[in-house]
Amino acid sequence: MHRVLLLAGHRQGRILSCRDKRCRVYYARPVLALPRDFGHSAAMCGRFNVIDTPGLQQLLRQLGVDLSLPEAVNVAPTEQVPLVRAGERGCAVDTARWWLTPSWAREVSQAYAMFNARSETLAKSPAFRGPFRRQRGLVPMTSFIEWRTEHGSKQPWLITNEQQALAVAALWDVWEGGDAPLLSCTLVTTAAAPAFEPWHSRMPVLLAADEIARWLDNRHAIAPDDGIFRSELKVPLLLAPLPRAVSNARNKDPAAMAGQGEPVRLAGQ
Repeated sequence: MHRVLLLAGHRQGRILSCRDKRCRVYYARPVLALPRDFGHSAAMCGRFNVIDTPGLQQLLRQLGVDLSLPEAVNVAPTEQVPLVRAGERGCAVDTARWWLTPSWAREVSQAYAMFNARSETLAKSPAFRGPFRRQRGLVPMTSFIEWRTEHGSKQPWLITNEQQALAVAALWDVWEGGDAPLLSCTLVTTAAAPAFEPWHSRMPVLLAADEIARWLDNRHAIAPDDGIFRSELKVPLLLAPLPRAVSNARNKDPAAMAGQGEPVRLAGQ
């Protein structure tokens, strides 16, 4: 059994990660103030949800992880997210700050958008090429949120699959320039599949069931042009509009995540 707890502190959160009765503590740096609409811009993906659905439980069991993730709604960059990583004992979940801080960085900074990593730049970017070679993980989620312009304003859409369980490719790093190690991560994106383009030009890299083990196996490299990054829908997706109130990242009401109307179904390829 593996447990992940977030302990509140006065100036920063302490992330306690316990595996086989051994615990590690990471310190999450204070979150800087973000615009209320942060996340729905040209970037992708900028918000997501983690809800304890049967499908998400099944995904974790397939990874060999025996736990229930705490609910997290309308998660925005710089917040804490579950990160699955493979080790000698199998897969385990830790809590990471969603905004990659490279191990070589002089300080924790938000000068550059580091919550997404474009698949086309993974092997070239100084921030991503090291983690791409040896520090790959995944972030489990039930759905993510995307905005598109409708009638002159931004309309949020909830995006999930039939199982309400998505395994999104991620990279991670540990920064040790402070009082304690800081574990952080970024979500990998690729060019949108043609069917998804009406919503966004990019989409997260959703790992198929037969891709997860290879992505998590950091003993072997993955080529920059690997089929994992292909611009197609590997499984059917369901999309439904959401109340505009979810555009505010401070809105953590689970009821706001109920899609409005009949969902749009995008067929997988």
